[in-house]
Amino acid sequence: MNRSRSQLTFIFLTVFIDLLGVGIVLPLLPFYVKLIEADSPVWLTQNHALIVGALTASYSLFQFLFAPILGSLSDRFGRRPVLLLSLAGAGLSYLLFGMADRLAPLGAGAVLAALFVSRIVAGITGGSISTAQAYIADITPPQERARGLGLIGAAFGLGFMLGPALGGLLSGISLSAPAFTAAALIFASVAFGFFSLPESLPPEQRSARVSSLNPFGRLGAVLGRMAIRPLVISVLLLNLAFAGLQSNFAVYSDVRFGLGPSAIAYIFAFIGLMAVIMQGFLISRLVRWFGEARLAVAGMALMALAFGLIAAASAAWALYPAVALLSVGSGMATPSLTSLISRRVSPMEQGSVLGGVQAFTSLAMVIGPLIAGLLFDIVAPAAPYLAGVALIAGAAVVLAAALRPELARSPAHEPRATSAPVPAEVEQGV
Repeated sequence: MNRSRSQLTFIFLTVFIDLLGVGIVLPLLPFYVKLIEADSPVWLTQNHALIVGALTASYSLFQFLFAPILGSLSDRFGRRPVLLLSLAGAGLSYLLFGMADRLAPLGAGAVLAALFVSRIVAGITGGSISTAQAYIADITPPQERARGLGLIGAAFGLGFMLGPALGGLLSGISLSAPAFTAAALIFASVAFGFFSLPESLPPEQRSARVSSLNPFGRLGAVLGRMAIRPLVISVLLLNLAFAGLQSNFAVYSDVRFGLGPSAIAYIFAFIGLMAVIMQGFLISRLVRWFGEARLAVAGMALMALAFGLIAAASAAWALYPAVALLSVGSGMATPSLTSLISRRVSPMEQGSVLGGVQAFTSLAMVIGPLIAGLLFDIVAPAAPYLAGVALIAGAAVVLAAALRPELARSPAHEPRATSAPVPAEVEQGV
C-alpha cells in the first residue's frame, strides 16, 4: 500500500511539474515574438497575434496527434520508459525555448524556428498524460481508481495556477529564466523517477503489437450518437472560444493596457486559483442546489458575459472581475457538461465516448488560437472576445434546446451520473 502511495505521489508530481512548465511559459510567448519584431519582415510584425496563436496551436496539435501513440507504446513496452522519455523530451523543449532569444543574431527565422520546435516537442511529450492515467489504472483497484485519476486533475489545477505566478516572478531576472527553471525541475523529476519509479505493467500483460494510432477515429463515432450530439457541439463551440482567449489574452493585455510578463502571469494565476476553488470546493454543492443542466447553461451565460467584459475593459484592473466571472462560469459549465454526456451512455462506453469528446476539445485547442490571432490582427484587438461571446451564446442556445426536459425538472429529481466522469483537464493535458 505504501509503495502504491509513493507511485501515485510520483505521478502527481510528474503531471504537476509538467503543467507548471506549461503555465510558466504561456504568458511569455508574445514577448518572445516581440523580441524579433524590430528586425523582422513586415508579414511578421503585422501578424503578431496570429504567430502567438500558431505557437499555442502547434503544442495542442502535436499533443492531439501523439497522445494515442504514446499510450499505445506504453501498452507495448511498459509505462515507465514512456513516462521518463516523455519527461526528458519536455525538459529539452524548455531548454530550447529558453535559448531561443539567443538566436536573434541569426535572424527572426531562426528564433521562430526554435520557438516552434520547442512547442512541438513539448506537445509530443505532453501526450504522455494517457500513459500517466494508464499507470494509475495499473496500480489502483477499481473502487479507488476515480480517486487516483482525480490526483491528475488536482495536479493540473495546481500546476496551471502556480506556473504563471512563478513565471512572472522569474521573468524579472530575464525572459529565459522561467523556461530554464521549468527545464531544471523536469530533469530533477526524471532523475528521481529513474531511481525510484517501478514499472507498473508486467511483461505478460503487455500488448503484442501497437494498436491503432489514428487520433481522428473517435470523432465520427461520437458525432454519430444522436443522444449526445448537441452536447458535443456545445463543448466544441465553448472550447473554440476559450482556446482563443487562452492563447490571445497575453497579446491583448500587452497591446491594450501595456501589461508586462509579470502582470499577465498574475492574472493567469488568479484564473487558476478561481478554478481550483470552483472545482475543488463549490461545484458539488452547486450541483446539489441547482442540478447539472441549469449549471451548464448558466455557466455558459456567465462565460459569454465575461468575454464581453474583457472586450469592453477600459483599464487593466477591469480584467480581474471579468476573468473571475469567466472562471466561475467555466467551473460550472465544464464538469456539468462532462457529467451530462456521461449519463447518456452506458458505463462500458464511458472511456471511449469521453475520449472522443476530448478529441473535439483538443481540435478546438488547435483551431481556436488561429482564429483568435487572425481576428486580432485583421479586425481589432477586441474581436476575438466578441467572437467568443457569439460562440458561447450559440453553445448555450444549442444546449438549452437539448436539455429542455432537465431544465424543467426539479434539481432534486435530476438523475445523477452512474460513475464519476474523468474531468476534461485530466484527459487533455493542457
